[in-house]
Amino acid sequence: MRQPARAVPPAAAATYVFAVCRHVDEDVLSLLPGITSAPVRALPFERLHAVVQEVPAAEADRRSWTERLSDPEELERCVRAHHQVVTAVAAHGPAAPMALATLYSSEERARQALGADVARFHTVLDRVAGRVEWGVKGYLPAASASAAAGPVRAAAPAHMPAGPRAPDAGRAYLERVRGTHRAREETRSAALRAAEDTHSALRSRAVAARRLRIQDQQPGDRRGAQVLNGAYLVEEDRTEAFREVVDTLRRRTGALLIELSGPWVPYSFAGEDRAHGDH
Repeated sequence: MRQPARAVPPAAAATYVFAVCRHVDEDVLSLLPGITSAPVRALPFERLHAVVQEVPAAEADRRSWTERLSDPEELERCVRAHHQVVTAVAAHGPAAPMALATLYSSEERARQALGADVARFHTVLDRVAGRVEWGVKGYLPAASASAAAGPVRAAAPAHMPAGPRAPDAGRAYLERVRGTHRAREETRSAALRAAEDTHSALRSRAVAARRLRIQDQQPGDRRGAQVLNGAYLVEEDRTEAFREVVDTLRRRTGALLIELSGPWVPYSFAGEDRAHGDH
């Protein structure tokens, strides 16, 4: 007689946590692929729910995930899968997103660790309820960036005059170099002032605001250097008003190229940097 297949014991799998929320829709979770082939499901703890998925223990150690996420294609796949789950959960109520690759050695360990942070989760869920995140980035305008990033040294004259006029030509050359420096500094200073004004104006229209790390300019990016990377937590019913303020700021300043993105799940206001699992 054929024996039934034995269930994989819980110890053989680690627990990946996508988000924490108060309410879950199991039908929605059942449609999400997640990171692995295991089902995405809810893990109850302390009157809250963690949205989780099992990861084979052999693939769950920190070294394996570091190698996995160092592959650009795999990193993009994991980021998209993680974001898809968090977005689907947040569409049905406030959710506290967890950091990518938040892993615990077991389901019980996940329940214990998350339960120890339950007060913070309630604070986060209260903070983000009915609110969305908008991202605003500011760059040096293309024309200004080109001028500001131009060569510091002006091209030396093809034929430096000989005799008494040589010092005059040299001084003119040095003045051009100094002028290039001044233009660069003035352009960047104007952009930084515009970035501060923009952030101040948007912060006053948001529930909360954060300045995020400035991102390096990528090869082939025709925009200038980034001088503002802001995240703004906005009431859902104030979204249109917030967008109008951004449009007004775009028209008002020529010193800054302003880009708006969103609305997003409020990752920047969930305090997810405090929980990365125990792997």
